[in-house]
Amino acid sequence: MARRYDPERRQRIIDAAIRVVARKGLAGLTHRSVAAEADVPLGSTTYHFRTLDDLMTAALRQANEGFAKVVAARGALSDPRADLPTELAAWLGAWLAGERTGVELEYELYLAALRRPALRPVAAEWADAMAALLAPRTDPLTARALVALMDGICLQVLLTDTPYDKEYARQALARLIPPSPSPDSPEPPTAAPH
Repeated sequence: MARRYDPERRQRIIDAAIRVVARKGLAGLTHRSVAAEADVPLGSTTYHFRTLDDLMTAALRQANEGFAKVVAARGALSDPRADLPTELAAWLGAWLAGERTGVELEYELYLAALRRPALRPVAAEWADAMAALLAPRTDPLTARALVALMDGICLQVLLTDTPYDKEYARQALARLIPPSPSPDSPEPPTAAPH
């Protein structure tokens, strides 16, 4: 029997894995559960993803795109006049206001890297990409600190079931970002020669 060409199958398997993790958690993720969810033969899942780590890596990479889409949609990083703490707080708010299951799923996959070393490079990709986006507006060290703070704020919201407080996030982020001089501010005084 000829093999049916199905160029979308790999993507359907990734989407199915994300739905399985959202419904059953990582403990429920098996090649068999994903094959059933994707309505594909079991051999298809192992053909495209030899191990569960391979499948989780693909799912995490796709999940990481969620926050990147929020950032890209707002586009304020390219405007040096934009108030960065306000923008970052708004990004977090937009992301956390999205589908709660999706946000929880992203963090579940992200935190799976604690126990699954194969996922660590993908988890680091997100942090590195965010820091690279922020570094031109701050500096590399501050950018990494901002990413860590945003991560912490998101985890607190998810783990404590408290509503996201945009003003708290804005103020916390502002403490890490050095104020930029306004175009109207006078030049700082220079020391008089002795």
